[in-house]
Amino acid sequence: MPVIALVLGLPLLTGCAIDKGTALASDFEEDWAGTPDVVDIRTTDYNTLPFLGTATGVVILKDGTSADRVAELANELGEYVAGNDKTTGRITADGVTFTVVADKTRTGEVLALWQSLTDDDRVVNGDIKDAPRKETDRWDIEVTAVDPTGAMAVFKDMMTDGDQHRPLSQVTSLKVSTEHGVRPSLHVETDFHDGFPAEAIAAYEAVVAQYPVVGATLRRDPTTGSAVSIVVADSGDLDRAGELARTAAPNLGAAVKVTSDNTD
Repeated sequence: MPVIALVLGLPLLTGCAIDKGTALASDFEEDWAGTPDVVDIRTTDYNTLPFLGTATGVVILKDGTSADRVAELANELGEYVAGNDKTTGRITADGVTFTVVADKTRTGEVLALWQSLTDDDRVVNGDIKDAPRKETDRWDIEVTAVDPTGAMAVFKDMMTDGDQHRPLSQVTSLKVSTEHGVRPSLHVETDFHDGFPAEAIAAYEAVVAQYPVVGATLRRDPTTGSAVSIVVADSGDLDRAGELARTAAPNLGAAVKVTSDNTD
């Protein structure tokens, strides 16, 4: 009897995949294969405990896919993830990747941001991720811009309800950078509380208005909210540049650092 019971139980056991994440990823690939305008599908699986796991699937659309078609696929993917809550669905279209959630209102906002980013000549690529924290809806956005001027302009536009990009209604973490290895460079991001880093930006702009800057990083800091690192060209007055930055950001104190370019 124990042997018979074991044999009869095997079909029930094998009906649930031991590597659940792998099974979900495989299902995603199978379900979206052959979809018109989809040129590639990429998946990542996360297997945790036996029979438990999650997966992320990205559908990559052919270049030039119309905004209406992107919206159509986003709505279909939203319905898919609503029915498969352990699967995250994402779309890559014209260099910008975004996560689709079951909430249609949030997906509509992300679609509008995707379109404005792809229409912006200052933007090289971007990534919009759903990143909830402590049961609070939250987006994590990364954008690559063509140059420091474009990076700062895009950052301000997205954070202050500018002319081109409408901010998402949920709390947002935003990072905008120039392409890796390109000089001059700039990386600017929201402060430690996901807010606009006013003093950090003021410090950077005070220096760049007077001296050539070859690189700058305005990053979040748990103590001061933001930290600033500015590298001026060797021809610049380092002491004066440092004074300008610290005067513009008096509350950041030692979190503001100005150094000289020593690459030559």
